[in-house]
Amino acid sequence: MKILDYVLLTLVIVGAINWGLIGFLQFDLVRVLFGDMSILSRIVYALVGIGGLYAISYYGRIGWNNR
Repeated sequence: MKILDYVLLTLVIVGAINWGLIGFLQFDLVRVLFGDMSILSRIVYALVGIGGLYAISYYGRIGWNNR
């Protein structure tokens, strides 16, 4: 389970960096690396989205239960 946490957290960080690049520089790194909505870029976007949904579970595991 811990490996899954690290993998999905890494995907969420990649997604956050990509959105930062889009917001500040109008530069979509995923599109540049994998193509404009190619199957590979869509897979990357989907995995980042799944990682974000999974990261919601971190709230239940950090501090909220200790109060």
